[in-house]
Order: sequence, then C-alpha cells, then structure tokens
Amino acid sequence: MSVLVLVLAVGAACCLGIGFVLQQNAAARAPLGDFLSPRLLLDLVRVPRWLGGIGFMVVGMVLGAIALSHGEVSLVEPLLATNLLFALLLSRRQTRRPLGRQGWAGLLLLAGGVTAFIVAGRPRGGDAVSDPVRQWLIIGVMLGLALLLTVYAKRSVMSAGPALLGAAAGLLYGVQDALTRVSGQRFSEGGWVSLATGWQVYGVVALGVTGLVLVQSAFETAPLRMSLPALTAAQPLAGIACGVGFLGDRLRTGSGALAWEAAGLAGIVVGVVLLGLHPAMPSGTVPGQRQRQRDLQPR
Repeated sequence: MSVLVLVLAVGAACCLGIGFVLQQNAAARAPLGDFLSPRLLLDLVRVPRWLGGIGFMVVGMVLGAIALSHGEVSLVEPLLATNLLFALLLSRRQTRRPLGRQGWAGLLLLAGGVTAFIVAGRPRGGDAVSDPVRQWLIIGVMLGLALLLTVYAKRSVMSAGPALLGAAAGLLYGVQDALTRVSGQRFSEGGWVSLATGWQVYGVVALGVTGLVLVQSAFETAPLRMSLPALTAAQPLAGIACGVGFLGDRLRTGSGALAWEAAGLAGIVVGVVLLGLHPAMPSGTVPGQRQRQRDLQPR
C-alpha cells in the first residue's frame, strides 16, 4: 500500500468527519419544512458553521479524489470509513463524554476491520470491465437501492428515516467515488477535453448534490448518531462493489482471504455502528425542535 494513498485517504477521512459534525450542528436548526428539498441548501448556505463544514467536506473530497487517482477504490474506501473516528473525537470534545467500553470497542473493531480487509484482500488494480451492461447494472442497483431507501425514509421521517437517508447517501457517495476514479483516469489520459466529453464527471456532480440534500435532511431531523453510522457503513460497501464490479480492482479470492475480508467488512460495519451510536455524538436539537418534529410526523 502506497504511503501517499494512506496519508491522503486518512487526511480525507479527518476532514470529512469534522465536516459532518459541523454540518449537523447547523442543519439541526434549519426549517423542517425544507425536508428533502433543495431549498434546505439555500437556507443552510447562510449559516457560517455549515459553510465551514462544507469547506472541510470539500477538502476531504479533493483529498479523497487524489487518493483514488493513485490507489484502488477497494483500498481507499475502507480508509475513508475512519471519518467516524474523527467525528467522534470532535463530538467528544464538544460533549466532554469519555469513550468508555463502547467507544473503545467501536474504535478497535473499525481499525481492526480496515486492517484485516486490506491485509487479507491486498487490493490491487487491474483492467476495467469494458462491458457497459455490467457497469450500468451495478450502478443501477446502487441507485435503485438509494431511491428505495429515500422513499421509505420520507414515510418515516422521525423514526427510521434518518438512518435510511444516511444509507441512501452512502450508496450514492460510493458510486460517486467510483466515477471520480474514472474521471481522474480520463483527465490523466486526455486532459480537460477528455474529462468534459465523458458523462462520468457530470455524474459525480449530480450524485454529490443529491447526496448532500439527503445527508442534510437526515442531519436536520435527528441526532448525528442516527444517520452517520448508516452513511459511513454504506459508502465503502458500495464503493468496493463498484471497484470490483467494473473498475477492475482485484482482491485475493482464497478461502482464508475471503473469510478475513468478510470478517474485516463486518468489523468495519459493527465498529461504525458502535461509534455512531456513542453518547458523545451531539444531539443537535434546539428548543422547540421536538415539537416541530412531532408536527411533521404523518398522522
């Protein structure tokens, strides 16, 4: 594994984690009438804390894009999942709660899961699949799942809605990371002309904006611990599926390697959930918000 990719991916995770916390602090105070509407972004753009969070997120995405240009999606995605560690560190500083058994267990599972997956799988590059049907099938499945989760989230705004929106956004961000990798390859091979004439770069923008609306709607309606674990767990799974499915990423396929890879992914997911549900994660609620949440629930 390249040290450059490691530093870039972990740096991206740090910026993303800090950005998510700042965004949720601001989104929790946005009008709930803007739920799942682009108007939400217009309201939040006037909030300095939210702009700061977006700034950190943009830096994280740029660092992640550079990491993806030098490393495989299947390698970078598990490292990006560590953004939850940095989100918890900032949240802990705000709430002054100790990590406790849950925090340390989540930290060890997440770190151990990432290590196990990378060491056992040894992600490496290969030839991208040229079959467009296979590519669109994988992308279509991810987008279809995201749409389905969003529809169900809209029906259960205050119960499972935030987690469903987080998972939907994670799936979109995973596909976005894969398309970012392809866009970087097109740019390195043909410059700006090749980049502008490919649909992938426009897909990156569209997925980014859509994912941002989903994430802010989730942050707006519930504490960070309700949505960030689902987002952080879904993104690497979708990214790895795209990487192996049509970008040509290769993983070791021996029985022992597959067992450790599965155990690593399971450790990542369980660690993410434990850290995301930690009491140190900020609630983000403001006076009167719970009443507005009850008013928004379908009767």
